[in-house]
Amino acid sequence: MGSLSIWHWLIVLLIVMLIFGTKKLRNMGADLGGAVRGFKEGMREGGDRPDAAPAPQVTGKTVDGEVKSKTESKA
Repeated sequence: MGSLSIWHWLIVLLIVMLIFGTKKLRNMGADLGGAVRGFKEGMREGGDRPDAAPAPQVTGKTVDGEVKSKTESKA
């Protein structure tokens, strides 16, 4: 009872096509396909770079201390 049958999906598709038109839906599909293709190529290029330099290590000094009292400055 909770699932939609194929007829429900066909009616929804028909209404969407009437509202947006087939040309706009085709353009949106092409844009989505191009985005997915670009994402896959980007992921593939990221894995092909074993010679890439590692991120630089940040070195610094740590200051240990204790706060004795909290003061507020009035400006």
